[in-house]
Amino acid sequence: MAIHLYKTSTPSTRNRTVDSRVKSNPRNNLIYGQHRCGKGRNARGIITAGHRGGGHKRLYRKIDFRRNEKDIYGRIVTIEYDPNRNAYICLIHYGDGEKRYILHPRGAIIGDTIVSGTEVPIKMGNALPLSAVCWLGKRPVVRGVVMNPVDHPHGGGEGRAPIGRKKPTTPWGYPALGRRSRKRNKYSDNLILRRRSK
Repeated sequence: MAIHLYKTSTPSTRNRTVDSRVKSNPRNNLIYGQHRCGKGRNARGIITAGHRGGGHKRLYRKIDFRRNEKDIYGRIVTIEYDPNRNAYICLIHYGDGEKRYILHPRGAIIGDTIVSGTEVPIKMGNALPLSAVCWLGKRPVVRGVVMNPVDHPHGGGEGRAPIGRKKPTTPWGYPALGRRSRKRNKYSDNLILRRRSK
């Protein structure tokens, strides 16, 4: 990757850098205009994000997030700048004549081949289907010490702070780490085979 440094001849060219590998003229059938109004304002016109407004006109690039060209190899033709996101995008020419934009995979260069499918090799740029982990009905587990105080008794503090209590507690304030939680006034103990050790 070559970065072009501008000589400081005007204030606007001071510390200006341009990536020389990035092409800037997108394909006409993969872009469309977008109506951007009220930048930094909500539906009532009140400023909610300061110092936003004006700016250059943008054309939205149609990005292929689905990657549904199954088992068809494509070649990276260009790497382009996208004003609507922080990442670069690259134009892919598929073997069946289809041309699409995708997000630029890190390390991919012009001329590399990519493919999407179920039995494709695992390498940078290829797309494989998501596993069945999302079907299990489980969500990520977050430690209480990194939450806010409104979410967990361990939360809050500046930086990486201790929990600030003698013993850990549950999100509802009950003692954690093995305290017995069975109600004392149960109607029967017939189903209890043996008590667990304290």
